[in-house]
Amino acid sequence: MPHDLLIRRATIIDGSGHEAFTADIAIEGERIAAIGDLDIAEAREIIDAEGLVLTPGFIDVHTHDDTNVIRTPQMLPKLSQGVTTVVVGNCGISASPVTLAGEVPDPMNLLGRREDFRYPTFAAYVRAVNEARPSVNVAALIGHTSLRSQVMDRFDRPASESEIAAMRERLETALAEGAVGMSSGLAYRNAFHAPTAEMNALVEAIGRAGGVYTTHLRDEFAGLPEAMDEAFATARHGQAPLVISHLKCAGAGNWGNAPRALAKLDAAATSHGVHCDCYPYTAGSSTLDLGQVTDEIEIFITWSDPHPEMARQPLKTIAEQWDLSLMDAARRLQPAGAVYHNMSESDMRQVLAHPLTMVGSDGLPNDPHPHPRLWGAFPRVLAHYSRDLELLPLTEAVRKMTGLSAANFGLVDRGVVRVGAFADLVLFDLAELEDTASYSAPMSKTRGIVLVMVNGCVSYRQGEATGQRAGRLLKRKTRLSPAPSRATA
Repeated sequence: MPHDLLIRRATIIDGSGHEAFTADIAIEGERIAAIGDLDIAEAREIIDAEGLVLTPGFIDVHTHDDTNVIRTPQMLPKLSQGVTTVVVGNCGISASPVTLAGEVPDPMNLLGRREDFRYPTFAAYVRAVNEARPSVNVAALIGHTSLRSQVMDRFDRPASESEIAAMRERLETALAEGAVGMSSGLAYRNAFHAPTAEMNALVEAIGRAGGVYTTHLRDEFAGLPEAMDEAFATARHGQAPLVISHLKCAGAGNWGNAPRALAKLDAAATSHGVHCDCYPYTAGSSTLDLGQVTDEIEIFITWSDPHPEMARQPLKTIAEQWDLSLMDAARRLQPAGAVYHNMSESDMRQVLAHPLTMVGSDGLPNDPHPHPRLWGAFPRVLAHYSRDLELLPLTEAVRKMTGLSAANFGLVDRGVVRVGAFADLVLFDLAELEDTASYSAPMSKTRGIVLVMVNGCVSYRQGEATGQRAGRLLKRKTRLSPAPSRATA
C-alpha cells in the first residue's frame, strides 16, 4: 500500500535538540509512519525536500487565541509561521468556564466582546473548538481572573473562603474535562488583590490533577525578584510545575537585570519543575495600563473604544494634541490597547537563549493593529536570532518551540519527529526564511515556509492556506510532574 505522503531528502531537526540529519519521512493518516532511506517506498504524493529543513510543527505556548480558534478557524497568523498547536488561556484570562452578564472585565476584553464568552463549562468550550475544526490544535489553560469573574461581585479584594471554594470546584471540573492547567495574571488590577491563600488553594487543585501552573508575574518591573519568589513558593505549595509567562525585565530602571532573574530561575529549577516563555521582541503589548504610563519609553496606542480616531500613534503625540499630561490622556483613551517599548535587547536575548526558556508569541489577535509577534515570533527566532545572529543553534531554537514545549504542557506525541508521532510538521527554506511583520505593518505572512501539516493534513503550502483544517482540542492525558528541571551544580 502506498503512503499518503512521502517527503524525500529533508534535513530533519527532530525537536529533541539533537543534531540534524537527512532522511525521507512517510506519512500515513495522522501520524509519521517511517523515517529513513525510503527510496523504494511509494506514496500518493511525493515532495522533494532536498535543501529544505523539516521540523515538528511549532507549539505556541503563550497565546490569547481562545475565541479566535472558533470565530476565525483558519488561524492564518499562526499557520503561516509554522505554528500547529496553540496554548490558550494565558495571563489569567480564558474563554471558559465563563458567561458574562455585564461588560467584559479588563484584561478579559483582549479575548473579545461579551457575546464571545458563551462557554459556561470547559466541556462546552471543547465541543465548540472541535465543531469549528480550526487549522491548528488547541490546548487550554483555565484563567484565574476568568474564575474570579464568575464568583465575585468585584475584583478589588481577596476572594472569600466560599468564593475560593466555588472557583476551585469550577477549576477541578475543567481539569477533569481535559484542561492542561491554570494561568494567573497577578499584575492586572482584577487579579492583583488575590493573596497567597487564594492562589495556594487553586494551585493545589492543579498539582493534584497533574496540570501546569503558568503565571504573568505580579511585578515584571522593580519587584521582579519578589514576584518570582512568590510564584516559586505557590508552585511548590501546590506541587505543580511552573511556567513564568514572558519573563522580562520591564522598565528602563530594570534593564540589565536578566542575569539576576535567570540565576533565580536556575536556583528554583534545582528543586522544582520551573520554566519560562519569551517572545523575541523588546516591546510588550496589552491593554492600556495606567500603572505603566511613563515618559521613559514609547507607548504606542493600538486601539481605543471611546476615541478610535486617536489609535495608531504614540501616547505622547495624543497627549500633546489634547494638551494633557500622559496620565490624563491615557485615562481619556481607556479602555484601550498599547504597545510598550519597555525592554532592553540584551536582557531579552539572554532570556531567549536560556535552556529553560520556551518560545511563545503572546500575540493579540483581536487587536486591530497588533504587535508583530502575532504573525512573526517563530521565524524571527529561527531566522534572525539563530541563523543571522547565531545567538543559539538552530537545533536548540527548534527544541524551544517544539519538544520542550510539548513536554512541559503534556502534549503526547507532539513536538517531535519520530515514527508514531502525530504528523504536525513544518517544511521551510532556511535561506529564505524571514519574519516580515513589523510594528508599522504587523499583519504580514512569513517568507520561506514551504509546507505546514497538522495531524497529517497539508494545511498550508507555498504561502497559502489550503482550506483543509485538521486541528482539534488536545486534552491533558498525562500527569505533569513538579520534578526539578535542572540538576544541582
